[in-house]
Amino acid sequence: MRICFVGLGTMGLPMASRLLDAGFSLAAWDVLDSAGAALPGRRDTLEEAAEGADVVVTMLPEGTHVATVHDRLRDSGQDRRRVYLDSSTIDVATTRRLAARAAEAGHGFVDAPVSGGAEGAAAGGLSFMVGGSAAEVARVRPLLEALGSRIMQFGEAGAGQAAKACHNMICGITALGVSEAFALADALGLDRQHFFELCAGAAAQSWILQNRCPVPGPAPDAPASNDYRPGFAARLMAKDLRLAQEAARASGQETPFGAEAARRFTAFAEAGGGDLDFSAIYREIRDGSDGG
Repeated sequence: MRICFVGLGTMGLPMASRLLDAGFSLAAWDVLDSAGAALPGRRDTLEEAAEGADVVVTMLPEGTHVATVHDRLRDSGQDRRRVYLDSSTIDVATTRRLAARAAEAGHGFVDAPVSGGAEGAAAGGLSFMVGGSAAEVARVRPLLEALGSRIMQFGEAGAGQAAKACHNMICGITALGVSEAFALADALGLDRQHFFELCAGAAAQSWILQNRCPVPGPAPDAPASNDYRPGFAARLMAKDLRLAQEAARASGQETPFGAEAARRFTAFAEAGGGDLDFSAIYREIRDGSDGG
């Protein structure tokens, strides 16, 4: 199986490296010449990277970027049947449109957004939320198994993105709650390490607490203990929360906590915190700003 991997950023580069380590034949490309420059199989053009590919994997910031890749490859005249495997986090409507266009051209499509961060990507411990036909998912399953420890299929194309929107809404809401609790603990003079240990071993335990503890110290490997280097950037959290709100509006479901999380993270990102890890919103909460 020959793979074309497009997007060599914070998540894409360790994912591509993991596939190479697993023995897959892989060619890669990124719009930035500097991204993944040392990666074996790095190509100068998208078309060169996709030549002869059985699967085209995209890991890109926005739905428009994924659509551009699909358009360029369709217009390139490469007619080999392939599966487009999109692990970006984009909106459900765009995902379904891309799946339909791929099918019209005789190609397969699977949406498989991820959870687990750059750490999970490097370790092969990602969780995949998958949408697509059983046959197409079966074709790409060997790739998913090399990259992740959990592969959950939710339905046809678009279902993976729907699951990711709901999942990340929980993450955003939880991050605000954890940050508010630590800000209050600071204000009340509690020892941060003791408070962290309490929460980690009690009902307040969560992945967000353990891996994105918002204060420096208690979790040495968390971004907060490393100058809030992402991790998962606040601007990406804001984007994902806005996607969840788009999905909520389209389905007629009210999500007031999710809406507030989208508002807070968007304001935080636009105020200059976008390239910090999303846990850095703790500092804004601690200092009394509501981001509005």
